[in-house]
Amino acid sequence: MLFSRGKVTRQAHVDIPEGTYEEEYAREGFFGRYAHLYRSHAPVGWTRIEGDLRPRALRAMDAPPPVGGDYLASRVPLLRNRDTVISTARISQAMPYHFRNADGDEVLFVHAGEGRIETDFGPLDYEKGDYLVIPRGTVYRFLPAGQTDLLVIETAGEVGLPDKGILGQHALFDPAVIRVPSPAAPAAEEREEWELRVKRCGRITSVFYLWNPCDVVGWKGNLTVWQLNIRDIRPVLSERYHLPPTAHVTFMANNVVICTFLPRPLETGDPGALKVPFYHSNIDYDEVIFYHDGEFFSRDGIEPGWVTFHPQGIHHGPQQKAVAASRDKTRTEEKAVMIDTRHPLEVAPPALDVEWKEYWKSWQKRAE
Repeated sequence: MLFSRGKVTRQAHVDIPEGTYEEEYAREGFFGRYAHLYRSHAPVGWTRIEGDLRPRALRAMDAPPPVGGDYLASRVPLLRNRDTVISTARISQAMPYHFRNADGDEVLFVHAGEGRIETDFGPLDYEKGDYLVIPRGTVYRFLPAGQTDLLVIETAGEVGLPDKGILGQHALFDPAVIRVPSPAAPAAEEREEWELRVKRCGRITSVFYLWNPCDVVGWKGNLTVWQLNIRDIRPVLSERYHLPPTAHVTFMANNVVICTFLPRPLETGDPGALKVPFYHSNIDYDEVIFYHDGEFFSRDGIEPGWVTFHPQGIHHGPQQKAVAASRDKTRTEEKAVMIDTRHPLEVAPPALDVEWKEYWKSWQKRAE
């Protein structure tokens, strides 16, 4: 069933009636049932907010401890729930131990730096813009060439690729661009023993060996470490219609969706088409965006390495400066990672130390 009442547009996100603001009210993170509401005022035009429910912005890459710190100790949690933990990490020296996460899969996004990651399946050279997908239980360690800054997404469920549907299996990126490691003998190191740290139920256990734990000489199967650089992702485009975030899904896990926003042409094929994200009400998902690089035209005052958090239950959408700035733009240059979570996220204490507490005021409507 589909209903239409009052002043509306025939095509969502195009030719919005003058004097109205379109809001997308949708279930299942834009996958489910929906309604488009045409309001007389922007739903983010609040005068004040009392309580904990508000948009937040975090200077995420300011959270890790000083350069040279221990890899695990440098993993600073920002947001968490029962399905995922979103952290940052910083490392500049080769890890003196190997690590295995028995609590979940990991998606490591390289915000800055380059080097090598040694894994059970073999080594991979990494660089800025890489996703490194580490299945639960895989042994690895970092050997950075210099300072490496990471966005760390831990998921209780297995990380996989989304169903591409009618777009076909080569949409967004050809699966052939995913790189997997080949076994290789690790560099010789003189040691009396090797340490493997295992995280289980959030606690660390150290297991010791007389040899390098990454001693695999061959492997076969379809469960392994993945490496994907964002330059190999080709965004789905629509010249005449602003696509929802679901068009940019890169990875999925149980109750967690990871999207990649990349430079692309804006909607210039129809003068009435929206060029900025539409106002929407978070119903079933919390929304987190990590800003990696470029010009973040839908958010004012945000810098690379920051995180925004828009929780369920409160509207969000473009700021008025962004709406005005978008009129003459023909493309977006931003690079960002979005994490949507079905269950509400809690703000971890370290995040409070790097929060821009005035962020919610960037939409504030002041009395005239």
